Amino acid sequence: MTDSSAPTKPLKHFLQFADLSVTELNYVLDRARIIKGKFKRYEPHQPLHDRTLAMVFEKASTRTRVSFEAGMYQMGGSVIHLTTTDSQLGRSEPIEDTARIVSRMVDLVMIRTFEQTRIERFAEYSRVPVINGLTNEFHPCQVFADIFTFIEHRESIAGKVVAWVGDANNMAYTWIQAAQILGFTLHVSAPTGYKLDPARIVGVGPEVLKEFADPMEACQGAHLVTTDVWTSMGYEAENEDRRKAFADWCVDQEMMAAAAGDALFMHCLPAHRGEEVTAEVIDGPQSVVWDEGENRLHVQKALMEFLLLGHLD
Repeated sequence: MTDSSAPTKPLKHFLQFADLSVTELNYVLDRARIIKGKFKRYEPHQPLHDRTLAMVFEKASTRTRVSFEAGMYQMGGSVIHLTTTDSQLGRSEPIEDTARIVSRMVDLVMIRTFEQTRIERFAEYSRVPVINGLTNEFHPCQVFADIFTFIEHRESIAGKVVAWVGDANNMAYTWIQAAQILGFTLHVSAPTGYKLDPARIVGVGPEVLKEFADPMEACQGAHLVTTDVWTSMGYEAENEDRRKAFADWCVDQEMMAAAAGDALFMHCLPAHRGEEVTAEVIDGPQSVVWDEGENRLHVQKALMEFLLLGHLD
């Protein structure tokens, strides 16, 4: 069901990585390269003059807020920041009603929330594009930036091997979608009790996804090794149990040595040195985490430009 007063023109949302085709993804990646180049040369790029982005945060954020807010201002637009404590979202207003009203006042909405169904409900009733800034199920903007970073350092990711070492969380499932669309293989290794949900990977073939009980085997020959904190937001009560279960899943120099000779290391941050990754790896020569973090800015600028303006010559 849709709002009868909403425009009939189809909207393009980015709620999960699979919402964009390979052609659209490659276009946004190319635009990110151009936009980043302008940023580095201090060349103004303000195609979103007089456009407004509403950022809705139901989960805490550092990189997501800074990258979206700075990016929108740099492109000539303005930003409204909302949380559950300073809006009706925290006072039991149906999210459908919030979507109906907010999307009449702004040009674009970014939401960082809990269940994927929540952002999907918002998008269903929104008159403007909606971007997933993180949900429990997916983190598409982060993986988009990670892929852009890999391409910057190693050119195409097609045909490569990415090793995910750690929890089968929103990042892992987003990497699976990316592998399906962009043509690379994902190795996943997680401890018992934290592995991928079989119901969510039905139909994903071995050319896309391979699971390993041993993280060292997952890293064997990988062109990129990546991980995340062991305890994601919302699972803090499990912290001690997770620390014990993931003890052998700390990405260290031995794992990186098992990977390809020119393998990169990534982490979506924040990182806990000595837990999911050693200081020697994250601060070492194979780590590109700081480029990865910065590239959230450039990829999201390109994404917002595309969702609002479409293809530019």
